[in-house]
Amino acid sequence: MLRGLANVSFFAADLEEAGRWYTELLGFEPYFSVPGYLEFRIGDYAHELGIIDARYAPPGPGEPGGAIAYWHVDDVRSTLDRLTELGASVREPIRERGHGFVTASVVDPFGNVLGVMQNPHYLEILERDQA
Repeated sequence: MLRGLANVSFFAADLEEAGRWYTELLGFEPYFSVPGYLEFRIGDYAHELGIIDARYAPPGPGEPGGAIAYWHVDDVRSTLDRLTELGASVREPIRERGHGFVTASVVDPFGNVLGVMQNPHYLEILERDQA
């Protein structure tokens, strides 16, 4: 039924600033841009990260919450350091989850929760797909 991550959408009251911030973080500009929406393709499978003008956000709680999408990274510590250097605040510090799983999350300067994870399962799937 659920076949894979298609898009993670974040909202920002200042879409232009959010575009600059994520361009700095990722090291490249969005591949798609229309008024009110930017989209980056990131990672080994070119997953979509959409940044949407907050005027289009559905109603909900005013603070970060709900589901956290964790993006696989090679080194949670260095990624967390980079995120905080760019102005994100730590929401959940680094946690060793066992069996090689390590997680952390931040709140970006626009109020979105961004999770990062070292994930051995991800690496197994990547290795299998590249074989």
